[in-house]
Amino acid sequence: MRTAVIIALLLTWTQVAKAEVVAHPHGCPARNFCGCGLSVHFFGKPIRDLWLARNWLRFPKAMASDGMAAVKHGGHHVFGLLRHIAGDTWMVYDANSGGHRTRIHPRSIRGYTIVNPHGRKW
Repeated sequence: MRTAVIIALLLTWTQVAKAEVVAHPHGCPARNFCGCGLSVHFFGKPIRDLWLARNWLRFPKAMASDGMAAVKHGGHHVFGLLRHIAGDTWMVYDANSGGHRTRIHPRSIRGYTIVNPHGRKW
């Protein structure tokens, strides 16, 4: 019985932590599009003032939870929190996550400021 539980947990972990490349956000530039992509993800459209990752720091700070945004210190990257996996690791929506691709994948939020993009109208 114990072995079956361990196997079930391992299978669940691999399914939860699986990375997926998704479509390029509509209306966003080909390069440097993390802020634009996240605005499309959260608000349904590219919002020009949010194309720079550091502009996401204008939103109120928040605790990490589903639907929040994580901004790298210095404002060089931003991604959206989808669901908590374990510790400081979250499944995230990550536009321009490397190689000019948009991914949904596990990522640590260590070193990031969490903001609530729903805390004010843009």
